[in-house]
Amino acid sequence: MLYYLGTYLNESVEALSFLRLLDSISFRAIGGAITALLLTIFFGDRVILALYRGGRRDTRRSFDFPPATARATKTYGGPLLVAAVLGGCLLWCRLHETFVLMTLAAVIWFGALGSLDDHLKVRHGTSDRGLSESAKLVLQALFGLAFGLAFVIEPLSPMPAGLATKLYLPFVKTPVIDLGIGYVPFIAFTVVAIANSVNIADGIDGLAVVPAAFAAAVYGVFAYVASHAEISDFLIFPFTPGAGEVTIICCTVFGACLGFLWFNSYPANVIMGDTGSMALGGLLGTVVVLVKQEFLFLIVGGVFVGEALSVVIQEKIGIRWLGRRFFRSAPVHHHFQACGLADTKIVIRFWIIAGILALMGLATLKIR
Repeated sequence: MLYYLGTYLNESVEALSFLRLLDSISFRAIGGAITALLLTIFFGDRVILALYRGGRRDTRRSFDFPPATARATKTYGGPLLVAAVLGGCLLWCRLHETFVLMTLAAVIWFGALGSLDDHLKVRHGTSDRGLSESAKLVLQALFGLAFGLAFVIEPLSPMPAGLATKLYLPFVKTPVIDLGIGYVPFIAFTVVAIANSVNIADGIDGLAVVPAAFAAAVYGVFAYVASHAEISDFLIFPFTPGAGEVTIICCTVFGACLGFLWFNSYPANVIMGDTGSMALGGLLGTVVVLVKQEFLFLIVGGVFVGEALSVVIQEKIGIRWLGRRFFRSAPVHHHFQACGLADTKIVIRFWIIAGILALMGLATLKIR
């Protein structure tokens, strides 16, 4: 909204010509990050208190670590994170851009899905009585397929003609294959996998929010490169007009995550819940497609990938097929808890790994 207001005033009032700064992607990206950060910190206490009084409190499963008796009740604070992201984007983005509409649609869809899951958990008084796994996957896949179709159909796609269905790999300058219509199920799988991996990682105070912030920052850089004609030509990236709005969204997510960490750091009295983790995961899954760097998430989002793989290895391969356990508990952060590591040590080590992986992801800009 500020972009449209600033453009109007810049053209109408000569004394306000400085508002042309709103044409700058970097200026609006910084504005979005600061806005989301301040919104979260200034309104966080009141929103968290309102959610707590409204009964939005989690109940830990009995097999989690440490035992429930050693842990205070925490509030599902995902709505605070989602509101900060939406607020920052609505203020600083060019809302008519397809890049923005697709990303905000992902935040709203996955946030609503997560909110329904949290609501069911609260109503039944247990984390085991939310949406079923199959229901979640179906609803997530519906969005992924709709988004995939809109992305590859040229009249609807924000991508230049002929680019949408090409698949890029890190460290490779040119597309490796054109998937054609087969890109649609690939997009659906990517969005669903990333959304669930972020959701799985949200298990200890502050564990998921910092790696998500790192991932958003890295993809914001890639989006900026893709939107800048000279930089994209120098680094041999496909030039994608309008992709700079994704940079603003990513910076807004970064600011919102830092603001949420203000309340979510150990010992936290607020957690993302499925509302926040699914919204973040759905947003990241959409962004990696819009930036044409899906496989880069294997590096940048390595913490989330590792958490999701630990669940697959433990539950699908180990318990279901082989009748044995590979970890004491899954996801893997619960395994480390069961081994006796303090929550803070686990979280900080995961943050360090996420930071290193983010730098490795940035290195692929040049090492290609």
